Amino acid sequence: MRLLFLGDMVGRTGRTAVWERLPGLISDFRLDFVIVNGENAAGGFGITEEIFHRTLQAGADVVTTGNHVWDQREALTFAPREERFLRPANFPPGTPGRGSGVYMARNGARVFVTN
Repeated sequence: MRLLFLGDMVGRTGRTAVWERLPGLISDFRLDFVIVNGENAAGGFGITEEIFHRTLQAGADVVTTGNHVWDQREALTFAPREERFLRPANFPPGTPGRGSGVYMARNGARVFVTN
């Protein structure tokens, strides 16, 4: 299985690089599963729903976050309904969203991701 994990996608420059290059990387390296950390994608402060969806459209299978996950308040509303959006798993009970999940890779394998 070929996995790619991209660390912190920061700001417009980081988003543009990921969105433009990721489809080619998936194709060139025959990647089975891609995880992108997007916690600073919105100008270095959190992530918006639009950025999350554009990252998935570029080929990410899961978008992880970190301690800046809620810097963009809208993340609180879309986190609970987006299975491929992972906030840190060690946040307290009752925190919106999920910290882990099982996903299907391009090769049909199941991949467990915890953040």
